Amino acid sequence: MDMNKAKTMRLHVRKAMDNLEKNNYGVSYVPLMADIVPLFSSLIEKGAVVGASGSVSLNETGLINFIKNHECTYIDRFSPSLTKEELYEQNMKHLSSDIYLASANAITMRGEIYCVDGSNNRLAALLYGPKKVYIIVGHNKIVPALSDAVNRVKQIAAPTNATRLDKDTYCVTHGQCVVPLIDEKHLMSIPPNACNNGICSSFLVLGRQSIKERIHVIIVGEDVGY
Repeated sequence: MDMNKAKTMRLHVRKAMDNLEKNNYGVSYVPLMADIVPLFSSLIEKGAVVGASGSVSLNETGLINFIKNHECTYIDRFSPSLTKEELYEQNMKHLSSDIYLASANAITMRGEIYCVDGSNNRLAALLYGPKKVYIIVGHNKIVPALSDAVNRVKQIAAPTNATRLDKDTYCVTHGQCVVPLIDEKHLMSIPPNACNNGICSSFLVLGRQSIKERIHVIIVGEDVGY
């Protein structure tokens, strides 16, 4: 990365981290994706029950492979052999896990966390249940404000994830949401029947937390995930 751009990005990261701390999140920074696994080797205790969301970021950092081979009980929801009922049971187990791992679609410099889900299992675990939640995000997901977070999903995260999941959606064909920018009157939603096969069902903004440091955000100084 260009030196001047890197300096500006560090200022954005610092501001986001300061405001996340003020909002009662735990916050850490690691320069490289390769730093994530060594960090979690000390964060995940032997025998802990660990769940994880479907996340490109977690896979890119090597964290999923690590926990599969760590001395913990991993709640695996990704096995292709799972029936619909078994997948539901695995997702429910996440809500009583010791540790839940996820990423977010965006972090605002005001210290807000923005997530959009299709099946809502990630949102449920972020809101309540797991004793400890770790959110791993690359610095590419830091945005100035909530409106930028919404637009980021509409123009980057949703089209890319829908493509990865082989969905038949407008955003896969056109590279952006059918409503490509935030609608101030209707916020994050899209018009009825505009995208019936979409992956954007629920929209979550996490602000100040009542349980201090239950959610811990780890920012990586590289582009990670979508």
